Amino acid sequence: MSHQQLLSIRIASEHALYLDLATEPSPAALAQLVQLQQQLKQHYGHHLRDIVPAYLSLLLIFEPEYFVYQGLCAELTAFCQRLFQQPAPDLAGKKVQLPVYYGKDSGPDLPRLSALHGLSQKRIIELHHNTTYLVYAIGFAPGFAYLGFVPPELNSPRLATPRQQVLQGSVGIADRQTAVYPASSPGGWNIIGNSPLPLFDLNAAPLMPVAVGDEIKFEPIERAEFIRLGGQLWTD
Repeated sequence: MSHQQLLSIRIASEHALYLDLATEPSPAALAQLVQLQQQLKQHYGHHLRDIVPAYLSLLLIFEPEYFVYQGLCAELTAFCQRLFQQPAPDLAGKKVQLPVYYGKDSGPDLPRLSALHGLSQKRIIELHHNTTYLVYAIGFAPGFAYLGFVPPELNSPRLATPRQQVLQGSVGIADRQTAVYPASSPGGWNIIGNSPLPLFDLNAAPLMPVAVGDEIKFEPIERAEFIRLGGQLWTD
């Protein structure tokens, strides 16, 4: 794997910085991002309030008394240069299977995507669940994992008018990405199925079953199994 470079350091807020590592998302860049996240956590310890990875960058939030912009920029640049001279790791995230019921009563946009792409609904489902995805970011809502990337045949623009309510567990496609809605919310992704597995639970440890760098596979299940697991169906 080729050596990564630190592209830039940007101010995010009064006590936070962005580290930009790449211009295009890829498994190699993600592996380097996850490695850097782990190393910076160890290096800064309690001086770092939080560190958030997402696609091409890390957000570092420091304790106010530790934040000195010029000094941190020089320190972080040197730290990254040393780290990036080491062999880049392979991704070592968890392999997670998510059950999905694909159907018109769980995926209201399946018929429209079928017409849009000139593919049967069966073929859309096959393409989606036969692909292995990486968690590139978690955001928008707690537990909302941005997964990349869908096959080119499934690349689909967001809805022109977002829905006011998307069911919890809805599996959607937006452009090159796919995701599962962890809670009912407004949304503009193309919904093709539903997963009954909770993706965010305040009473669980950890709160989310997936993290950035994990590998995700969708496993089709039948309607009866979906209902047994507590899944919700669309009624519109």
